[in-house]
Amino acid sequence: MGSLLNVFKWLWYHINYIIIFVTPLLLLPLPLIVPTSEARCGYVIILMALYWCTECMPLAVTALLPVVLFPMMGIMKAGDVSIEYLKDSNMLFIGGLLVAIAVEHWNLHKRIALRVLLLVGVRPSLLMIGFMIVSAFLSMWISNTATTAMMLPIAHAVLQQLQVTEARAEEQDLQTAAEDNLGFELESREEITDEKQPDTKLQLENGVVQPQVTQESMQEFRRKAMEAKYDLLTKGMSLSVCYSASIGGTATLTGTTPNLILKGQMDKLFPENGGVINFASWFGFAFPNMVLMLVISWLWLQFMFLGFNLKKSFGCGVKSDRDKEAYAVMRGEYKKLGGMKFAEGAVLTIFILLVLLWFTREPGFIPGWATVLFNKDDAFVSDGTVAIFMSMLFFIIPSRLPTFGSYGFTEAGKMIKAPPALLNWQVVHERMPWNIILLLGGGFALAAGSEVSGLSKWLGESLAPLQKIPPFAISILLSLLVATFTECSSNTATTTLFLPILASMATAIQLHPLYVMLPCTIAASLAFMLPVATPPNAIAFSFGNLKVVDMVRAGFMLNIIGILCINLGINTWGYAMFNMGTFPQWANNTHSQP
Repeated sequence: MGSLLNVFKWLWYHINYIIIFVTPLLLLPLPLIVPTSEARCGYVIILMALYWCTECMPLAVTALLPVVLFPMMGIMKAGDVSIEYLKDSNMLFIGGLLVAIAVEHWNLHKRIALRVLLLVGVRPSLLMIGFMIVSAFLSMWISNTATTAMMLPIAHAVLQQLQVTEARAEEQDLQTAAEDNLGFELESREEITDEKQPDTKLQLENGVVQPQVTQESMQEFRRKAMEAKYDLLTKGMSLSVCYSASIGGTATLTGTTPNLILKGQMDKLFPENGGVINFASWFGFAFPNMVLMLVISWLWLQFMFLGFNLKKSFGCGVKSDRDKEAYAVMRGEYKKLGGMKFAEGAVLTIFILLVLLWFTREPGFIPGWATVLFNKDDAFVSDGTVAIFMSMLFFIIPSRLPTFGSYGFTEAGKMIKAPPALLNWQVVHERMPWNIILLLGGGFALAAGSEVSGLSKWLGESLAPLQKIPPFAISILLSLLVATFTECSSNTATTTLFLPILASMATAIQLHPLYVMLPCTIAASLAFMLPVATPPNAIAFSFGNLKVVDMVRAGFMLNIIGILCINLGINTWGYAMFNMGTFPQWANNTHSQP
């Protein structure tokens, strides 16, 4: 029995190597028995899907498999595959990340977070909605993981201070009550002694007249109740931060990787789409959806962890001492940042300019600046062009403002070197997630291979019977499938695998491609149920003393809320925005350009 257990242990310890070597051999009959280009491409996709789901190799390394397998299997030439790994969407991703790195490098995100929280206040419900709003807003522009990692320590410091001040206030209340009642209790005891001596003895033996014991037990009861209350509050606050970071990332095109994968796949599979997905159109659909999800999520977390005692949760009237002390913690953290430096102001200015340029490039209802100046004949300038141009300014603008007469010299009159720029390549090299760029490229390579091999067409024809199902039902079912799948695999890998298949299906049943691709892309970010589903969940899990069951209970309902909100959006304002009622002309020709 012991030796068998050791064998299983050995196998478990080497499971990744076993998956890497055994999986290709088990799948090999597919291209051998069905010697077609579609089967060979299917072999590569299934192999990559299994590698991505099990993470037996790093995700980015798996994404490089098409570079090896597509040429060797005669699906695509090596040059054609390699060119898929650096598209316009990758440039938009790099530009967006450079802005996020600059914001984090100069601590601008912390200043914004603390400023908003000081405005919101420290009452439990207001504090929760405050942290959720700040986390959602920041994760629209910087990574969800960075947002969660920054916000959770602030949340825990505030809650800890609230607990300490409340415990101190409770202790003072009990002492005051004990002092007030002491004289009365002594008088009562004297009267009982004079009139009924035996009864007093009996009462003392039975524990009826034991004011000291009663006070201690009451104190212990209150202490435990307070610990339970703050344990629950800590869990709720930790989950609210990580969930709102994931929700916030869906609001902008650069907020999370699946959004950019959708844009890249749309441009790859439907090259004549006329830029239907850009920063402005995505924001127009996804931002209201994000706000709706955020509000309903807050109500659900409020119900789960705080209850619906609105007076107690929101509070009214003058702030108590405990509120003032917790508020002082946040104010102290804000004061530590000091005054706003020139570098922070410069980063904020570039950031605001970038967002304005993104919104006005191609707003849709009027010609944008890019259309008027550059894109008269063809789409020369894209969101990626703007992102790279603005992010290059971080390497040009100095981090200190020159002042006449003193710039470049010390107090002793010694000449000093010029100040560094807002960003240097060392900082970028350390913080840039280069693996995501390869992941994006792997997705585009898979889409190209599916097109060239004819697999997309075959899948589309196979899924044609779905035409009999109402479109809204298809959208909800597919969103549920993707949301379930993303709980146990990377959201990037999930969207990379599903979107080309969904595009083929939509074309086959004459349904607007965005009607299924858009909800499923956002659903891939709804990884709320498991700690391993996404890095923000893992950070919250380690911070908030959470159990898996806590996350499952809260996350299951949020998944349902998210899917319903997305499908409400796609059937209302999204339906009108993207003209979902008609099958677009550009979707008829799915041939992608190399």
